[in-house]
Amino acid sequence: MSSTTELQAKPFVRGTKVRLVEDIAGYRAGSCGKIAVANGFTWKRYWVRFDDGKAVGHIDHHALVKRGDYDAFVLARGREEVEATKVAEAALAEAQDATPTDSAAVGSGATGLVQVNGVTIPQRLLDMSSAARKRLGA
Repeated sequence: MSSTTELQAKPFVRGTKVRLVEDIAGYRAGSCGKIAVANGFTWKRYWVRFDDGKAVGHIDHHALVKRGDYDAFVLARGREEVEATKVAEAALAEAQDATPTDSAAVGSGATGLVQVNGVTIPQRLLDMSSAARKRLGA
């Protein structure tokens, strides 16, 4: 099972048949084309001549995948999105379990946690900030 980064790891060379994995101006994801020009050292970008005969320049490397790898890329991206959603839900559930639900206890500082704009700040960080302000004379 390949990941999206593995499928897009190598730079493309002139003549490579590719498909878009992101929408760009004038073309939808899945559109087919061929690399006409490859540019860049740190930012890889390409001129792609699409099947309709038009060429579009400065297409980012991450917006393209080899034509034969397109289906595997779509499956891998879907799998990665599902995994990311599961991780986010687990982190949210863990954060909700760790956050005290009694608003009076949170506001009074009885738990050592302070909540500002819905964000819980540990007392240790508040103490460090207070000590830094004293040190700097602020």
